[in-house]
Amino acid sequence: MAYENILVERAEAVAQVTLNRPKVLNALNRALFSELDLALDELAADNSIRAVLLTGAGEKAFAAGADIQELAQVSAVEGQQLALSGQRVFLKLESLGKPVIAAINGFALGGGCELALSATMRIASETARIGQPEVKLGLIPGYGGSQRLPRLVGKGAALKLLLTGEMIAAAEALRIGLVDEVVPAAELLPRARSLASTIASMAPIAIRQCLAAVHSGYDLPLDEALRHEAALFGLCCATEDKAEGTKAFLEKRAPIWKGK
Repeated sequence: MAYENILVERAEAVAQVTLNRPKVLNALNRALFSELDLALDELAADNSIRAVLLTGAGEKAFAAGADIQELAQVSAVEGQQLALSGQRVFLKLESLGKPVIAAINGFALGGGCELALSATMRIASETARIGQPEVKLGLIPGYGGSQRLPRLVGKGAALKLLLTGEMIAAAEALRIGLVDEVVPAAELLPRARSLASTIASMAPIAIRQCLAAVHSGYDLPLDEALRHEAALFGLCCATEDKAEGTKAFLEKRAPIWKGK
């Protein structure tokens, strides 16, 4: 499918989704959200794709936030609906069933930061700048930032970012746990692709169930989460991939996954 605001490229088992509005620093407008929503459905249904790489076009920005011209005209009712719509798309990304690696290549502010927070993991270039500056516009995050950020970095560090609107460098984002790795700008996409390819080479059902175990169990009491893990472990034991993986290990060869 052809898109105007994003690019979707496939290479073997990895799909790269690029936000493609570089003239406005890949600002998130309704049209981009709509296309991202459709692309996620397409990638979720494509069994040949086992990992997704998410980045922004150009060298300046991953996504510099919402489209302010569009946002300035939004009423209270429209604002709530806009937030719910964006949350739905980001939740779809978070629960895709395939790992999503955000390659943060510049500014990731406001909705751009929230988009990165929805990914499975985040790799930032040394030039990245990350923040939630909504209070400077008389707003709060609307796409999950006030909820995912404290879950990721802790309440104190999250509130410091949310209440000051401060933009932090990649090194500080790494220190507080907002990103998982920081690399030189020239190495960002190669490193992200390497990581995505490594994950894509693993058993796809096992990857999906790892994601399910963490996402579903994270907020459960430990005893319930452990029972959930055991149930998912049992499901994996019934798969052809488990039989192939253990057989390949014993035969000292690379496994051939079928995703069954």
